[in-house]
This record gives sequence, C-alpha cells and structure tokens, in this order.
Amino acid sequence: MRTALLQSSGRPGSVAENLRVLDAAAGRAAAAGAGLLAAPEMFLTGYAIGDDIGRLAEPADGESADAIADLAGRHGLAIAYGYPEREGGTVFNSAQLISAAGDRLANYRKTHLFGCFEHDHFTPGEQPVVQAELDGVTVGLMICYDVEFPENVRAHALAGTDLLVVPTAQMHPFQFVAESLVPVRAWENQMYVAYVNRVGQEGEFDFVGLSTLAGPDGVARTRAGRGEELLLADVDPAFLTASREANPYLKDRRPGLYGSLV
Repeated sequence: MRTALLQSSGRPGSVAENLRVLDAAAGRAAAAGAGLLAAPEMFLTGYAIGDDIGRLAEPADGESADAIADLAGRHGLAIAYGYPEREGGTVFNSAQLISAAGDRLANYRKTHLFGCFEHDHFTPGEQPVVQAELDGVTVGLMICYDVEFPENVRAHALAGTDLLVVPTAQMHPFQFVAESLVPVRAWENQMYVAYVNRVGQEGEFDFVGLSTLAGPDGVARTRAGRGEELLLADVDPAFLTASREANPYLKDRRPGLYGSLV
C-alpha cells in the first residue's frame, strides 16, 4: 500500500485553509498511486493556538470529518489526520482515519500528553490500541509522544498492527526521536511506522519536520527534511511477513518475567 505523508503545519487557526491544503495534498498523493494520506498532529486546526483549541474542537463526526470524508471519496484514498476532538465538555488530542469510501474507520485519543501546554488543553485518552483494516493492512493509530513509550507500541505489535500511523508535533531539541527512535520502534516490534510531523515555528514551538516511514528492518523508506513536503513510500505486506519470520521478537518474549513493569 503506497502511503503518503504530508509534512506541513498548514495555517494554524484556519480550519478552512487546512482543509484546502489537505485537499490539494490528497490530489497529489492519489495521482502518485497512494492509498493512504497521513497528516500531522492537530493538522485540522493548528497546534499552538491556545484557547482556540477549545473553540475549534469538533466531535469525531463533525462538519470537518464530513468534509474530509468527501475529499477522501473524491480522490479515492484513505486519510488519517490529527484534530482536537470535543465530546461534551471534554477535549481530546485525537487522530481519525477515514476510508476512501468516506467511512470513519477509527478514532484515537492521545493517551500520553506532553508538557504543560497539552495538560492545560486536553484530557488524555484511555484506549491504547485503536486499529482498522485498510486494503489488507492492519493500521494502528498513535500520536506523537505516545510512540516514545515502548509499552504502547508493543501493545500494537501484540494486537497485530502492520502499519502504525503516528501524526506528530515533534519539536526541537527532540529530533533524535524521528531520526533514531522511530526506526528502532519499527524494528523491535516488526511493523511499519509512519511518523508525520509539523514544520517551522509555531508559538513557542519549533517543529523539526524529519517525517519518516520506517520498515520492520529498521530502515527508513523515506525521510523528509525541515520544510514542507509530501513523501511517498510503500508498505509491503509480503516483506513484513518475511521479516517477522526472520526476526521472531514477539515469539521469543517471556511475559512471565515482565510483571515488574506494571
């Protein structure tokens, strides 16, 4: 499955403009044969927008979800994107996956909030593994800081995730996460990991880009620089199966020894 990563911060504070950017990227990705387009954390609204997070937050089935379902259908590819989700009086940092047919396949709420900014504006989610089937690939969702917890990613591996999509807002000076940690997560859990980041200065944050899609061999199939880019790389189920046979981490686990971890 060809996967496109939209490394962009769009226009913080403008949902309409970010939908336009997503629409244009979806057209380019579809023309290149992609079956999935992934956008960064909080792409719908912008990340460092303060109290506008609460004002712009929407339900998972809100107007913007309908708009993205429409453009996914028009371009014929699935879309994963980050957004602030409102449920009643609670706001979550969420990511949603919508199919090429416009169906809402999965919605994930970030479980590990990073720093004072996120703790001030969001409530953490409680469901660590959220998955959906897409063109024969089991796709899991996670957001940014979540991937830095090995237990989180291992839970996805044990649940059968093939491709872990991670919308992110990863900032200076933590670029080693994109450069080193993400490929290791892919290797030690025998899965593909698509890590798609924001770019540039936004409020107090300097987003570093460096989006990547890493394979189960620990090798980056593609890697962005520090500017806006649309990346393309393939997720190969046959290669994944062969890699899992050659690297039996999950088979060789000894869970009885790990009780102290919890």
